[in-house]
Amino acid sequence: MSNPIYKSFMGRLTEAWYALSAEQQQALMASLAAEQKRFGVKSVVLCDSSWSSDRYTLFGVEEFPDMDALHGYHAALSKLNWLRYTDGISLIGTEWNGV
Repeated sequence: MSNPIYKSFMGRLTEAWYALSAEQQQALMASLAAEQKRFGVKSVVLCDSSWSSDRYTLFGVEEFPDMDALHGYHAALSKLNWLRYTDGISLIGTEWNGV
């Protein structure tokens, strides 16, 4: 069994997101949740930082069971055009067990 992979991210929603209707936004979020379930992605935390940052309005951490799940999930995000609706940065890593 491989070690989990973690993705830390900071982001914001783009104008393309806000141009979607509420129904389209909900459908996209439902598709995103379905892909997370399909690849075994766990949302460790998702935080609202809009009150404390003028650049990034949210940040979070996701846990992936392995690298195949990470790659598959990111391919699914591409098919959903997710990067059109978000802007941000991320960092991928594994749990650190000491010095």
